[in-house]
Amino acid sequence: MLRNYIQTQQARLMEQQNSFYTPNGIHVYVDSPLSNKDIDLEKLISKVENTIPSHLLSEVEMVIVGWFDEFEERKINAFYKDGTLHVSNIQEDMEDMYDDVIHEIAHSLETPYGYEIYGDKKIEKEFLRKRKYLYDTLWKMGYKIPLSVFMDPEYNEDLDLFLYEKIGYDKLSHIVEGIFISAYAPTSLREYFATGFTEYYLDSNHEFLSKVSPALYQKLSLLQKPEKLDNST
Repeated sequence: MLRNYIQTQQARLMEQQNSFYTPNGIHVYVDSPLSNKDIDLEKLISKVENTIPSHLLSEVEMVIVGWFDEFEERKINAFYKDGTLHVSNIQEDMEDMYDDVIHEIAHSLETPYGYEIYGDKKIEKEFLRKRKYLYDTLWKMGYKIPLSVFMDPEYNEDLDLFLYEKIGYDKLSHIVEGIFISAYAPTSLREYFATGFTEYYLDSNHEFLSKVSPALYQKLSLLQKPEKLDNST
């Protein structure tokens, strides 16, 4: 009886350590231990809630830390689906994980605020102008891919692999410097928005973002004002 009681208490304690609720009601669950033991998950999520306006967290019900097949299949380390942020337990440090969480929060907003974000086409037009410039630059460097692929704002796996594997993000970072805010931003219109959203909260003075992507910056500034959003509560 005593052994069973001890085992039950230990299991309950372990569950409490692996699961908690934030002040905003987000359920955080650790399915697999973090690879970096120095990461304070509660501190990290608290920082997120103190940084992102509450109306922009309304779609996030749960955060699960662990390892999922999608990470291997899609070569990613986080994704958002049905109210849940799935975040890899393999993280370099707090900053790396914080970046992943903020990025996926951006994707959570595309359904409730999709019209406000994309409806006037301002971000899309800015994105495609940059894509065309990148296409011309890569063509001159000997990297050939159809223009129609570059001018499609939706995600294209062939283009993603072309940028990631054939060119490589290290090299691409230098090519897109001053055009896109990161090597991942050209991947698709949705990733252009999400990388900008992440940059907005990583760099509080916004100087770099506002200079490189002014239309995106203006849209992100609008999102900070719930009274301007039709779907705000």
